[in-house]
Amino acid sequence: MSDCSLDRITLAMVSLAANIAANHPKKGLCQLERLRGYGVAEEQLALVIDIARHLRNEAGEMLDQEFETASASAPVSAPAPLTLDNALPDGAACGCSTTAKGNACC
Repeated sequence: MSDCSLDRITLAMVSLAANIAANHPKKGLCQLERLRGYGVAEEQLALVIDIARHLRNEAGEMLDQEFETASASAPVSAPAPLTLDNALPDGAACGCSTTAKGNACC
């Protein structure tokens, strides 16, 4: 086993966020209960959930916009591959915006 393992709370928070952001069918509910059992504050859980939902929703909006742009063009052609250079809105340093509750996601 590696010396750089994550503590159980960090691991459960990462797993919870990943499940939510990926829209996983299990929804991260197991991790949520585990974190509550570890005594993690509800405010911390709410922050992780807010950021994960924001990233999930932002990704969905970007995919929807790419589809709308592609379907609106008269000749049907393959869209340019999505890269870090063309995925970010103009002026966005990392593509990260704040959540609706004002939390930074990066």
